[in-house]
Amino acid sequence: MFDYLIVGAGFAGSVLAERLATQSHKKVLIIDKRNHIGGNTYDYYDEHGILVHKYGPHIFHTNSFEVFSYLSKFTQWRQYEHCVLASVDGQLVPIPINQNTINCLYGLNLNSEEVAEFYNNRAEKRTIIKTSEDVVINAVGKELYEKFFKGYSKKQWGIDPSELDASVTARVPTRTNKDNRYFTDTYQSMPLHGYTKLFESMLSHPGIKIMLNTDYKDVIDIIPHKKLIYTGPVDDYFNNCYGKLPYRSIDFKFETFDTECFQPTGTVNYPNNHAYTRITEFKYLTGQTHHKTSIVYEYPTAEGDPYYPIPCPENNNMYRKYKLLADTLPNVYFTGRLGTYKYYNMDQVVAQSLALFKKLSTGETKEVNGHKGELIKIENKISDDRNRIYKS
Repeated sequence: MFDYLIVGAGFAGSVLAERLATQSHKKVLIIDKRNHIGGNTYDYYDEHGILVHKYGPHIFHTNSFEVFSYLSKFTQWRQYEHCVLASVDGQLVPIPINQNTINCLYGLNLNSEEVAEFYNNRAEKRTIIKTSEDVVINAVGKELYEKFFKGYSKKQWGIDPSELDASVTARVPTRTNKDNRYFTDTYQSMPLHGYTKLFESMLSHPGIKIMLNTDYKDVIDIIPHKKLIYTGPVDDYFNNCYGKLPYRSIDFKFETFDTECFQPTGTVNYPNNHAYTRITEFKYLTGQTHHKTSIVYEYPTAEGDPYYPIPCPENNNMYRKYKLLADTLPNVYFTGRLGTYKYYNMDQVVAQSLALFKKLSTGETKEVNGHKGELIKIENKISDDRNRIYKS
């Protein structure tokens, strides 16, 4: 009998498995339908001996000392501050837009105060900020919005930024200084030996068992367990009973070149030209020395593995229905980007799972129909019946 069956071996599930096994002495089984641990951060050495990220670049950054300290138990770090260029008007210029971007793009020599005035003169102030389009046009105006954001967002999300939640473009700030870093977090580093090695260390406890190449639905009724932690798509858990939540996926095209360097920085965005959104060269991220280099092109698509929940009012309303349903299951917990339909960064997923562990370890139970789980005498029968319904 396992205390916890955890669906998904990415950050959301693995953090909980490690905490439950090492701190609460629970017996845990992790199930993943892929053939590897690490979720979307999985990395490996390609046929040329270059460390690449199978599911596109994952750059770790956080302002949380708790999250960074926790992950430091399982890896040494290589300090790395990611820089991104955007291909605009035949030039490669820094993104997020900053003083260097404006001066390079327009052939100017503005200082910080003058750049702020440049933005202000072009900004079209919006009384209410609801969409991603509103965020950018309110800050820098329509011209820069169309050069840097509109085309990229339409490719990435499959909808116009005027239909996309404001939180998406709000993730990319506008600066008046010369800071070319993509992130400004306190802690910016890459696992020294890669993400897969980090996960191997995290899951090495004898109280953790791992089952790969397995759909949990095929085994959940035959593996005894007390509680379930689910990190997959929440709509899939309930057999899409309210409809299928939209996600964006990506087709990755990898290439290796017989040269030490392919491009001038880790990632180059292509907001307007080409079907792909960006190209990433992995050696910048990993610090690896090699006489060849490997890159990846990213082609967003509506079909494939679910990577990005699409934040917009209609989708958020559908998710709320699923959350209400999820809250009725006293022994089932949903976490992670897919389990809670949130566009989270890696550190946010780790923080979410650490917070859930604290609730589980203190004996705090879910409220079901306004009552604490331990007060519901038939909670186990309810849970078992619902599990059979939703997985039939």
